Amino acid sequence: MLSVEDWAEIRRLHRAEGVPIKVIARSMGISKNTVRKALRDEGPPRYERPARGSLVDEVEPRIRELLRVTPTMPATVVAERIGWEHSIRTLRTRVSELRPVYLPPDPASRTTYEAGELAQFDFWFPDIELPVGYGQTRTAKRLPVMTMCSGYSRWTGAVLIPRRESEDLFAGWWHLIQQLGAVPRTLVWDGEGAVGRWRARRPELTAECQAFRGVLGASVYICKPADPEAKGMLERFHDYLERSFLPGRTFTSPEDFNTQLGKWVARANTRRMRVLGCSPADRIAADKAAMMPLPPVAPEVGWRKSVRLPRDHYVRVDSNDYSVHPAVVGRRIEVHADLDRVWVTCEGAVVADHVRVWAQHQTITDFEHTVAAKQLRHGRADLLRPVADVVTGEEVEIRSLTTYDRVLGLVDEPDDELVDEEVS
Repeated sequence: MLSVEDWAEIRRLHRAEGVPIKVIARSMGISKNTVRKALRDEGPPRYERPARGSLVDEVEPRIRELLRVTPTMPATVVAERIGWEHSIRTLRTRVSELRPVYLPPDPASRTTYEAGELAQFDFWFPDIELPVGYGQTRTAKRLPVMTMCSGYSRWTGAVLIPRRESEDLFAGWWHLIQQLGAVPRTLVWDGEGAVGRWRARRPELTAECQAFRGVLGASVYICKPADPEAKGMLERFHDYLERSFLPGRTFTSPEDFNTQLGKWVARANTRRMRVLGCSPADRIAADKAAMMPLPPVAPEVGWRKSVRLPRDHYVRVDSNDYSVHPAVVGRRIEVHADLDRVWVTCEGAVVADHVRVWAQHQTITDFEHTVAAKQLRHGRADLLRPVADVVTGEEVEIRSLTTYDRVLGLVDEPDDELVDEEVS
């Protein structure tokens, strides 16, 4: 058989150089008929194996009858019905070729998003062990990274938060929306307990989520259970985080993790995406222009509670106790906390300000609060000391408690001593 190289050379010699057929045949050592055939053919020569019969050809009519009645019948069931005793792979190949003939067409639709239409939110749990201070570490199950991806521009964001409960979830949610700089019209979640879930075949949002979305003016869509395709953009982003962000990195604290993550996400938003034909940074301006602006008043997120400060002048936030200035003991205070800080106010004045601690069951004390507590205790002791009577000028004696015990008969003492004690 003539090779492709010889076929191309024959055509070049005859058409470009004008070499006669006889000379080409003599120089290449082939017959003149072979040269003529090469000049007649429109394409290069190909080796084509003659079609051979298959064992399935004999039973194909029976296969078609079964698929006509039940198009989804598995190949193993077809083999059982027709008594197939040969390789199941051969039969499965023929059944897969015939099945589309009897199934109705099922074209897939391409999902596209308009600018400003929606953004997807979810949690990613990195498979690492992260130090959180005080000799404690957290593993993947207790390291919720809230992620975000805009539908039109594919702009992404991520932040590690202390907990998945509503106080920290909404604080992280607002943090990502602030980073985006605008509010998408629809916010998509995957059945997170603090946001909402499907009940009785309908989505139901929590009261906290209703208040949050009311301030933003956006709608919240809860994906149906077992429907990962509804947030496929975030699933791909999580896979990209696993393959590109985590390998080779070490982290010393939650702050260090968020710092490295923020820098990596900023670079990721500038990479070109094949599905877009550009980078998310090239589309984010048009995406934000179609979104709603940030609300003039920020939603109330994080920890908010009003309590009366006890005598030990500590308040508890997320299993940790934080000191408060003892000057406001017994007064009503407002406790605030976000992802980074814990602060306390009393009548508008800040009486405590601490860094949020991610470790658990710790006591965080401000040195100034300790000194102030000692001074206040010393001053109260001065107030309880004996003072001179205003009229007589004599000091009022403060008796020992044992004296009252003897008088009440709680201590066995001689009667004469009791009389002397009473007289005195």
